[in-house]
Amino acid sequence: MVLVMLSGGVLVVPVLAFITSFLFWPGALLKIYNWYWRRRLGLVVRYSHSGSYRFCYSSRGKPGGATPSVLLLHGFSATKDMWLPVINYFPKDQHVVCVDMPGHEGTTRTGAQDYSIVGQVERIHQFVKSIGLDQRPFHLVGTSMGGNVAGVYAAHHPAHLCSVTLVCPAGLVYPTETPFISRLRELEKSQREESIPLIPSTPQELEDMLRLCCYTPIKLPRQVLRGLLDNRIPNNGFYKEVFMEIVGEKSRHSLQENLHLIKTPVQVIWGKEDQVVHSSGAAVLEAALPNCQVDVLENCGHSVALERPRKAANLIMNFLSAQEVSDGNVKKVS
Repeated sequence: MVLVMLSGGVLVVPVLAFITSFLFWPGALLKIYNWYWRRRLGLVVRYSHSGSYRFCYSSRGKPGGATPSVLLLHGFSATKDMWLPVINYFPKDQHVVCVDMPGHEGTTRTGAQDYSIVGQVERIHQFVKSIGLDQRPFHLVGTSMGGNVAGVYAAHHPAHLCSVTLVCPAGLVYPTETPFISRLRELEKSQREESIPLIPSTPQELEDMLRLCCYTPIKLPRQVLRGLLDNRIPNNGFYKEVFMEIVGEKSRHSLQENLHLIKTPVQVIWGKEDQVVHSSGAAVLEAALPNCQVDVLENCGHSVALERPRKAANLIMNFLSAQEVSDGNVKKVS
């Protein structure tokens, strides 16, 4: 509570402290908010190591429940906390793990070799082994860049998976290109030093990024925008390094190039109004993958976890339940 009533009066000190924090340290306040939300959802932040490499992740529950464990991979320049709105609608007993992708948030920051899609796949494979998630088949979820990683992971390490959900995945050859992708091509050809729409450095650029990623306009108070920006700007150099790696020749079409190797049942969730990677990619996946279920969400953009968290959670859990009762080619959880 911001206001605390005492003997008919109002204790104003907590109010002043809150206002001061909001005005002068909005970034810190946002981190506290995420801490509170994780705590409310029963998620605990943990660390695991593979040699000298450190992974930061949050988890809830234990493997071996009625449904497989779920590992969630976030998108470019996000963190494990981007999944909080979705986890809010998962069953309370669902074992979930959210990991910071290579170099992001609390996971070790190294160099370009780990930021390519194949490099990220191998780091996630290390993470899976480091926490023992490879002891039984688990369900892998990835969005955007994380969707690219999840798809390639399914191609390279199928024995560890029972199924995969790809949410607006990058890494395909899209029948229809978005203006965003077209602009990237122009920047690559011209080799000009221009701002990248997904790496904002001013409040206006941040608002533009939110409009690019979300179909439904998100109106945030100025101080919240400032807090988001304050938390991002120190990492912008790193974000640019990662971005140039994942849109480079080695990684740009990684998912497309590995589709023929994916045998695991795949679920695809895509926002129909996605302005980052076009939803026509869903048809590419459906045509290439024999065990593929596609759900295209109306009035939804690229940030499905933010815009339609309840729908995404329900689709994922329904897909998992259907795989468990299927007599098809999905592995049963022991």
